[in-house]
Amino acid sequence: MTQQRRKILLLDNGKEWGGGTNSMLELLKRIDRQRFDITCCFYYNYARGEGETIEQVLNGIGIPVIFLPQTGQPLWAKISKETARAFVFFSRSMRKKVAEVIDKQWRINPNAKRIRDLLQRDGYQILYMNNQPGSNMEGYLAAFDLEVAVVQHCRIEPVMTEQITQTVNQTAQAVIAVSHGVERVLIQNGVHKSLCTTVSNAIDIHQPLPDGKAMREELELDENTFVFGSIGSLIPRKSCHHTLEALHRFHQQHPEAKWKFLLVGEGPDRDKLQQQANGYGFADRVIFTGFRNNPLDYLAAFDAFILASKSEGLPRVVLESMLLRTVVIGSNVTGTEELIDSGRTGLLYPYGDVLALAAHLQAVWQDSALRDVLTQQAHQRVIDNYAIEHYVAGVENVLGAVKPNRNNHV
Repeated sequence: MTQQRRKILLLDNGKEWGGGTNSMLELLKRIDRQRFDITCCFYYNYARGEGETIEQVLNGIGIPVIFLPQTGQPLWAKISKETARAFVFFSRSMRKKVAEVIDKQWRINPNAKRIRDLLQRDGYQILYMNNQPGSNMEGYLAAFDLEVAVVQHCRIEPVMTEQITQTVNQTAQAVIAVSHGVERVLIQNGVHKSLCTTVSNAIDIHQPLPDGKAMREELELDENTFVFGSIGSLIPRKSCHHTLEALHRFHQQHPEAKWKFLLVGEGPDRDKLQQQANGYGFADRVIFTGFRNNPLDYLAAFDAFILASKSEGLPRVVLESMLLRTVVIGSNVTGTEELIDSGRTGLLYPYGDVLALAAHLQAVWQDSALRDVLTQQAHQRVIDNYAIEHYVAGVENVLGAVKPNRNNHV
């Protein structure tokens, strides 16, 4: 007897290409097409470096995609929003509530109706959402009281409120956390434990790996130049300004050091970061590459990778660094601290503590033996625990088991 394929609508309302996008694509490339019939629903046809769009990539792997174009708020709504916020200028919580009301009226509710129409029209059995609960409220509203199973793939440490928690408990059949730390945060915020499961992010441990020499030559970096680097969107959450401040302190303490800092990525903070480097007097040591389709080539060229983020889920780029035997220095936030056993597989520091970060920069620059120990143990940890096959199987298990029953976990 032939098993019926489960019809899934995958919702991604993001605006930019990030680690969550790459994790989603790795799943879609490998998921069992005999069991799962997936259509993607996106708001934006965003692109990565060199102009390749998400639509082109999905078409290349045979996954259909639907786009729900977004309309901006009318001028009168924007004026009303700013006027209302002005009246409650004294209260941050009230300003936030005003913004939420406007957002619900002009973005969440219209999108919920359109998604609901899709679910009903095309007979989807599962709504699979690729973000965090607070960013996917339209999906919960769309599927409420329908015979559709709701699965949330929470790819970052979530920001929760009582209302969001209640909505998840009432509507979701499963919440997949990308790390045990993310699962703990969900449960601590009241999401029912029976809904949560951890399927750790993972990478292809068998992929061919670059050695970094070609990229160093392309960037005219000789073997005596110590290369610090970061990869990711240039947004406030990534806290690259902390890295630049720590490099400033390192530079003051070791003016004799020959080093460069590579920032691989693009985002709204780029101009501020360039101005910051100019202010420290080492703009010539900082290379902004923009978004690149070949981040592993750059990562292999680093001597040390730095992730200074305020929050993470389970960062793939850390796994990739460990696989490539590049030293990792990271802030001790959810996700990153789950991967790094400080002093064994990398170095951790308290988020925002630029003095501690600067000390780690000095340690890995000075001590090649330390680098060798850290990278050897980190590489083995990835091989043993974070193969992509485990990730795909874990998600398939959840998608294969969920049923569209409503919950009483409220």
